[in-house]
Amino acid sequence: MEAMAATVDATRWPRTWVASRRRDRWKELRWRSSVQLVLGELLEKQWMEPAISLAVLIGVTTCFMMAVPGMGAFDNVISTLRELSEFALVAIGMAIVVISGGIDLSVGSMFALNNYVALLLGLIVGLPMWLTTLAVLLLGCVMGASNGVLVAYLKAKPFLATMVTLLVYRGITNLLDEHFSMSIAAKGAIQDRFWSWFGTGDVLAVPTAIVVLVMTVLIGHVMLSRSRLGWHITAVGASRKAARHAGIDVERVLLLSYVFSGFLTAAAAMLYAARVNSLSPYTALGMEFAVLTAVVLGGISLAGGNGTVPRALIGAATISILSKGLLLMNVGGETYTLIQAVILLVVVGTDIKWAKNRAKAIQKIYINPTYLYFEPAPGIAPDAESPFAINNRLSNSFPIGLGVVEGPEDVVLDSQARLYTGDRRGWIWRFSGVNFDKAEIFAKIGGMPLGLQWDNDGNLVICVGGMGLYSVDPQGRVTKLTDETNRTWYRLKDDSRLRLADDLDIASDGKIYFSEASVRFEAHDWIEDGLEGRRNGRLICYDPATKTTRTVLKRLVFPNGIAVSHDGNSVLIGQTWLCRILRYWISGPKKSKTEVFVDNLPGYVDNINRASDGNYWVALVGIRSPAFDLAYAHPRFRRRMMKRVPRDEWLYPSMNNGCIIKVAENGRVLESYWDPTGNSHATVTSMREHDGYLYIGGLNNNRVGRIELAEAGRGYSAAPAEPVVYPERLEG
Repeated sequence: MEAMAATVDATRWPRTWVASRRRDRWKELRWRSSVQLVLGELLEKQWMEPAISLAVLIGVTTCFMMAVPGMGAFDNVISTLRELSEFALVAIGMAIVVISGGIDLSVGSMFALNNYVALLLGLIVGLPMWLTTLAVLLLGCVMGASNGVLVAYLKAKPFLATMVTLLVYRGITNLLDEHFSMSIAAKGAIQDRFWSWFGTGDVLAVPTAIVVLVMTVLIGHVMLSRSRLGWHITAVGASRKAARHAGIDVERVLLLSYVFSGFLTAAAAMLYAARVNSLSPYTALGMEFAVLTAVVLGGISLAGGNGTVPRALIGAATISILSKGLLLMNVGGETYTLIQAVILLVVVGTDIKWAKNRAKAIQKIYINPTYLYFEPAPGIAPDAESPFAINNRLSNSFPIGLGVVEGPEDVVLDSQARLYTGDRRGWIWRFSGVNFDKAEIFAKIGGMPLGLQWDNDGNLVICVGGMGLYSVDPQGRVTKLTDETNRTWYRLKDDSRLRLADDLDIASDGKIYFSEASVRFEAHDWIEDGLEGRRNGRLICYDPATKTTRTVLKRLVFPNGIAVSHDGNSVLIGQTWLCRILRYWISGPKKSKTEVFVDNLPGYVDNINRASDGNYWVALVGIRSPAFDLAYAHPRFRRRMMKRVPRDEWLYPSMNNGCIIKVAENGRVLESYWDPTGNSHATVTSMREHDGYLYIGGLNNNRVGRIELAEAGRGYSAAPAEPVVYPERLEG
């Protein structure tokens, strides 16, 4: 079959056919871009999780600015920011505890007690203000540690433990108020420049309290998202059992979380004491519920393991502006408490519902089918006058590693005629002997080995699904070559990490060309890329000389098989879902150009390898069906199917049988090899010619097959010369 022309000559084809192709192209363009596609990738972003909370903050701020006269006045804004700083510090402390999987209901009582102690030490005891500040912060850490000991080491329930300490700290505050309130009131305000600057001063016209808050947010964000302790806090909140199995000291992490809460609450109390310079036994009464509402409103899950410091700030700002606005509208405290309770109830209910159904919702939005058009598939019937006619050439293949290997996706042989293949358990098997009856594990990769190829130094280069490009030396030592490439700057989704490195080949200059089948789906979700049918793949080049990785060709539909041409001037790229092979020129007058090599194949293209006679072997992992070809032309149908039908009842591409075809240098299909029963090779994902035999791999098979090629020349091997064995490696 000759390669199809890239463009349509209107003088050679009927007008109706040309008009039909124009309509198809219009449909392709119309479905290529989609609002749902953008929305799906946005929802996947972590920074999009607080988007609703941010929208609520903007809405609340806008409403009060319009409804309350003077809400936007400068003095009122400065006052609101100072109050926000104190409230937000407590909210950040509460957020850290909630992320760790706990809760701290004692923050209001701690706030009141620290405020009282600050004034007591400054006015009655007469300590210098720097020493008073240190003493109050230390007291906050001690109170937080008390909560942490109860929860982490005494295994008390966080809700009950902090409810008890709430009563204890509030009781101590009331006792202090009974004994020292008159004395403190008689002393008046603390006369100290540092104290005044801390409460009502500024830094370059920015209130001191705001400076403290900004520094806390920055440090807290870096700690939670970039430090080992922050990762441990999140891990403990997500699953204490899993965290403990990972070697994390769960009790220590919980203790530190409560210490952070106590420290930040004490800092907020110091700011409040310096600003107000007064005390009351009712200070911060009910603050714990306002803080909890702010934390949940900011998008921090009460289930733990999910949240950031900026989200806590967003929630705190929303509650602070709501409180200030209602105060200026002369709304009573009872009404404010009721509104706060309703908000907490709604947000908690929404959080629980969203956490339960988030994955399903994102999946239904994320997978966004596009339009694909197929010409009628070539005939494959046994009596068809076609090179694709079904035969039984693979049916009696000799089994290698029967029952030993699981899913040998690709196969390769070395110069000593030893066979290597991957295994879904993350192993590389080596078979040797006259009948390959000696099996040994050559290397353990840790991920699913896909494409295999030898480099010029005798190292086995492997595409590992979900991990990247790896190399195994002759002694079986594994080395990572690359797991990332340059990011596409205009894409919402970060495509720098390699998600599904698939097949590879190595050019004469040592550069490794390999395919990444999809940048939107992980290795275990590859079939969903087939249902979507989008241009999610790319061709990537790794240069061992410079150890650099770059994307060579983007926007490919599931690029799978890769083979450097016999002359080394181009790379063949199999596009699985398009049933097509492309040729990309890497040198010569057509360098950087892409053209269709073979089109409209009867099956889905997998690995491609060079043949001894100057042609190419191509694996078809599955055979097209009229039903799925028709489904590709109806993206709305596929979208409704994925939303309304259980996953195990979806219409999938037919992968229950495949074949091998041989393609000439000009793109003409010469012959095919089949196992119509599927007993020996239910799927065919690869083949490799060596010394007159063809070795067959299949992702769902439990063996590697071998057939003799009647016309193949003996002595041919795609492996390099004898592998290099380094003395220092032998010593190791």
